[in-house]
Amino acid sequence: MLARTANDLFWMARQVERAENMARLLDVTYRMSLLPYEIKEPGEKWAEPWAVPLITTGLANAYSERYPGVSAENVMRFMVLDPENPSSIYSTLRAARENGRAQRGTYGIEMWESLNATWLEMRSLTFEVIQRRGMSEFFDWVKERSHLFRGVTFGTMLRDEGYSFIRLGTFFERADNTARILDVKYHTLLPSIEDVGGAVDYYQWSALLRSVSAFTAYRKVYSDLITPFRVAELLILRDNMPRSLHACMNDIYDILKSISGGQRLEPERLAGEIHAQVHYGQTEKIIEFGLHEWLMHFVEQLGRLNEEINRHFLVPVYN
Repeated sequence: MLARTANDLFWMARQVERAENMARLLDVTYRMSLLPYEIKEPGEKWAEPWAVPLITTGLANAYSERYPGVSAENVMRFMVLDPENPSSIYSTLRAARENGRAQRGTYGIEMWESLNATWLEMRSLTFEVIQRRGMSEFFDWVKERSHLFRGVTFGTMLRDEGYSFIRLGTFFERADNTARILDVKYHTLLPSIEDVGGAVDYYQWSALLRSVSAFTAYRKVYSDLITPFRVAELLILRDNMPRSLHACMNDIYDILKSISGGQRLEPERLAGEIHAQVHYGQTEKIIEFGLHEWLMHFVEQLGRLNEEINRHFLVPVYN
């Protein structure tokens, strides 16, 4: 497959998944912001809920250069509709549509119609329209459009290399998002000692699980109170949880083995190394090492894997 085609399909899938993940994160932030909270130290502007999506996505500095303070409306405008923010829902859906348009001949008409219709409706929305409809309703719409696109892809596309690169982009983006959102709750939003186990702490963990569609799965697996230890186990090590790091790495490793064609390329080796860490990992060891440190190491490894995927499959190499 041509590197340009693989690149466009890989990023088309990543951008659709990123839009969905952003909608999930902002919806949870919106619900958390309805809880009472208190900034105890002067100048602690990142302590409020609306700072969470900025910290999670690494866009806090870019936001602060354009807006004087953290507020619900400013963050929503920046993360939903800002065409200059490459991680906004508007920008990611636009980029997904452009990548998809460039490769229309490699997949079915139903996929293109789904992707194009999503972008056309997104382009017509304003902040005032979204407010009138309801924030949560808008986020549900983004998630539903992402589900529809993946469903049409699964149901109609030939199982060739193009399909493999689409799946690779989806699971790669999903793994990165799960690691970041888990780290933000555990590290950035860690409550004071007296708040641990309280109502706000419980609601934050519940909101995190809902953001990755894992609340019902948690209840089925543990049938108990929500604890950080078990949330970490569910979202890192359980391979039957679709958005866990283990489940994502299962697919990433298998796909890279398939498209490497038995050549034992570096992306396959590095994916296997990361996969082994979650396949044979133990929650106790991860917590002992430091959950924040472990998750940041995982994100760094994904970054190196992304570079190797680019070098071997997505970016032409000239001798």
